Amino acid sequence: MSETSSTNGATALLEFRQVNTHYGAVHILKDVDLAIYPGELVCLLGGNASGKSTTLKTLLGMVTPTSGEVVLDGEVVNDKPTSYRVINGVTMVPENRRLFKRLSVKENLELGAYLRNDKDGIAEDLEKIYDLFPRVKERLSQKSGTLSGGEQQMVAIGRALMSRPRVLLMDEPSMGLAPALVQQNFELIQQIHADGMAIFMVEQNANMALSIADRGWVLQTGRVVLDDTADALMANPELRASYLGEG
Repeated sequence: MSETSSTNGATALLEFRQVNTHYGAVHILKDVDLAIYPGELVCLLGGNASGKSTTLKTLLGMVTPTSGEVVLDGEVVNDKPTSYRVINGVTMVPENRRLFKRLSVKENLELGAYLRNDKDGIAEDLEKIYDLFPRVKERLSQKSGTLSGGEQQMVAIGRALMSRPRVLLMDEPSMGLAPALVQQNFELIQQIHADGMAIFMVEQNANMALSIADRGWVLQTGRVVLDDTADALMANPELRASYLGEG
């Protein structure tokens, strides 16, 4: 099991230990340590080209570290494919939703369970998605490409939840949404988190992310430069000046 523990002695569900990644000769992530614990919502902040997307891709197995370890529930999974990580509880809501726009809403949701073979459980989870997103239930036969941005985000979250994740990764969940929908979207994320889901969210909207997060990290050019509780980060003068437009 992992030796990394939180203050209550819990074992991290997903963590980086001194992770470095490269794209060719370009050094992207530099000695990154982070850990996500059961039931917590944590956010990763940073500007463009800071390494946020590479962090998500490395957690999900789309990028392999050049050194260091990616650890899932105590197991080093550097050489494990994305499908292995999904089966073992890690899935992602991608940036810009990435729905299959010509497929129906229901078909998109069912694709989230493509690695499962428990028909009764899948049917049960679909009903949970319908309860969570009544608007999605109203549009099951509609092609997903015809939905509004907010509705597409609901389908993307529902599709990810159909894999029964223990850690839900979210890549820029507010991107491309109207301001009113951003608030609604973060309320949905809070609701999912309140049901006990661990969430790791990459987000440029630092104010919104920190307002619902338990903890956060700030990346700059591939290095973690701040690591603290959300409240402490909100009060940090350096972060307020750099990411909240103050100072």
